Amino acid sequence: MLLAKVIGNVVATQKNQRYEGGRIMLCRVITPEGEDTKATMLALDSVDAGEGDIVLIVREGFSASTAATGRPGAAIDSAIVGVVDRVDLLPAE
Repeated sequence: MLLAKVIGNVVATQKNQRYEGGRIMLCRVITPEGEDTKATMLALDSVDAGEGDIVLIVREGFSASTAATGRPGAAIDSAIVGVVDRVDLLPAE
């Protein structure tokens, strides 16, 4: 799983019918401390995330497909599976 921040959404007027009604979000991977990395990715939203939300992304085909569409087999590489309320880190020693 990856921690990421939703930075926008992608509009696709033509897409596979398995994705109808699904939202494709543009996300930037962040560190546990909340710092941006340079990595961005597209993920199908399964939890109604919005721009600015910190989210959990799963990047494994079967899990991503099942979470995003409710059934296995769709060609999905990444799916948003949770909106993060907060991250608690142990203090540095």
